Amino acid sequence: MKKTVLITGATSGIGLACARKFAENGDRLILTGRNVHALSEIRQELTMKETQVMTLAFDVRDREIAKKYIETLPAEWKDIDVLVNNAGLALGLEAEYKGNFEDWETMIDTNIKGLLTMTRLVVPGMVERNRGHIINIGSVAGDAAYAGGNVYCATKAAVKTITDGLRIDVADTAIRVTNLKPGLVETNFSNVRFHGDSDRAANVYKGIKPLTGDDIADVAVYAANAPAHVQIAEVLILATHQGSGSVIVRGNAD
Repeated sequence: MKKTVLITGATSGIGLACARKFAENGDRLILTGRNVHALSEIRQELTMKETQVMTLAFDVRDREIAKKYIETLPAEWKDIDVLVNNAGLALGLEAEYKGNFEDWETMIDTNIKGLLTMTRLVVPGMVERNRGHIINIGSVAGDAAYAGGNVYCATKAAVKTITDGLRIDVADTAIRVTNLKPGLVETNFSNVRFHGDSDRAANVYKGIKPLTGDDIADVAVYAANAPAHVQIAEVLILATHQGSGSVIVRGNAD
């Protein structure tokens, strides 16, 4: 059965990979992001493959704009079956006592408050229809802190707790809730973290074959299409030579 899937942060990385994988699955998509041009290109790409696509250009940190867009969806798009809360980022790798206040606020407002906003706006409709699936993109960073990860790790720990709490809240419904926790994924994640320093970002993936956005999207699509009685509650996805958020064995790139 074709689903209506809303994906936040769909212009790059895991979000874009999810858009393409759900499109391949025959679903129709509501894609959100801040980059209007990128959204337009993705819509054109997927529409050419006969996927129905709606794009909404907004920042999940702006609650009022998010509310406006979701509440004014056309009737035929209102019944969202799958919400993929993907929008998120890491900024900086400094010790906590040297951290940047603006970076902290951006991570907290996007990774936690933005996720909560979209959940609050979309899930009531799922409860009313007694069907739906929320897939939150967490991180191995939410399991334990690593050097320099302090606030980012805290936001992903919050994603885990928020996801677990939601799963408890909707346990009396047919709604499913999933937390995907990727490890090292080669996207523009590190480039954003280091404020555009491409050389420093490239070093993150040096000597190891990291995951790709497609690897995470495969799991998301699998979880969304598991039998109705099966809830994939949480999945930790690591590169083969990554043991944890802080243990990466390099020199195994081939």
